[in-house]
Amino acid sequence: MRIVDIQVGELSLPLAHPFKTALRTVERLEDIVVRVIGEDGSMGYGEAPPTAVITGDTKGSILCAIQDFIKPAILGMDLDDLPAVMEKLNACMVHNTTPKAAVDMALYDLWGKAQGKPLYQLLGGAKPAFETDITISVNPTQEMVRDSLEAVARGFHILKVKVGKEGAADVARIAAIRQAVGPEIKLRVDANQGWTAAESVAIIKAMEDKGLDIELVEQPVPALDIAGLKYVTGQVDTPILADEAVFSPTDAANLIAIHAADYINIKLMKTGGIWNALNICQLAKQHGVKCMIGCMLESQVSVAAAAHLCAAQEVITMADLDGPSLCATPPMPGGPRFEGARITMTADPGVGVRDIPCTNWR
Repeated sequence: MRIVDIQVGELSLPLAHPFKTALRTVERLEDIVVRVIGEDGSMGYGEAPPTAVITGDTKGSILCAIQDFIKPAILGMDLDDLPAVMEKLNACMVHNTTPKAAVDMALYDLWGKAQGKPLYQLLGGAKPAFETDITISVNPTQEMVRDSLEAVARGFHILKVKVGKEGAADVARIAAIRQAVGPEIKLRVDANQGWTAAESVAIIKAMEDKGLDIELVEQPVPALDIAGLKYVTGQVDTPILADEAVFSPTDAANLIAIHAADYINIKLMKTGGIWNALNICQLAKQHGVKCMIGCMLESQVSVAAAAHLCAAQEVITMADLDGPSLCATPPMPGGPRFEGARITMTADPGVGVRDIPCTNWR
């Protein structure tokens, strides 16, 4: 199927609550949506959230990348030769992983529709359903406890707790949440690069000494501090998850080679889409490294694509795909079903999401 057009639109959705991490506070999702149109009139959809503090991509840079570089590079290519299209997409410019991801997932959506099968089945079909965690934003301790209890009441069994702003005081936050939710709820701690290596070791050991039973700590140190990440991993018993430190398959290979982290968090907006994420999965599988699938502040459009990757790959054993659960709007039709903590795949071909409330298509 020949690619005859690539269009962009704007998506604006309110969040149920402000999203707060050590890096930013967001109250509304403002993303770019992409649709790739095939010669038979069928369409594939993708999404690009501007996340400048992590990927460096802004709304303006995303639009420029898609319209001025990616579209001219792949327009007219035949989607039946998917590897050739993906190679051209990735070679047309360096970095710019978010716009590449949006176009990549739109291509996979269209390709899956052409095959008449849900994407996860075409990519491996490992599991038809799985459980996601939900994010607890950084706030005063009592507010975080309240939000945690509310999440548990909604049926979530895994909480990803944002910390990283106040060093040792984060231990008290986690201790209060653990006491409130009890021992059966899994707690994941995400510092979003907020600690130094020495702080990380002290804080994590303090949590271990208190018996807080933390499943993992995500990206405790700055992304470029690979030596610090390796040091922390070697000094604590709690597993360490690399997030912002891993964008590409090369990053993953380098971290795995020196055991700088125990787990890898794959996000399509970091990898540039499903094509490169599959390469990271292959590397991780070869070396026995478990992966998490995560997301930025994204709507159901791109989180559905990430869900297909999770359902396809056995090496992805953990999911942080709570984007749709954080939005105040009802779900869009089609694609995976996001029902609280449980994400269930459907028979819809491709990624499957449709009737996307976008404006200003061009």
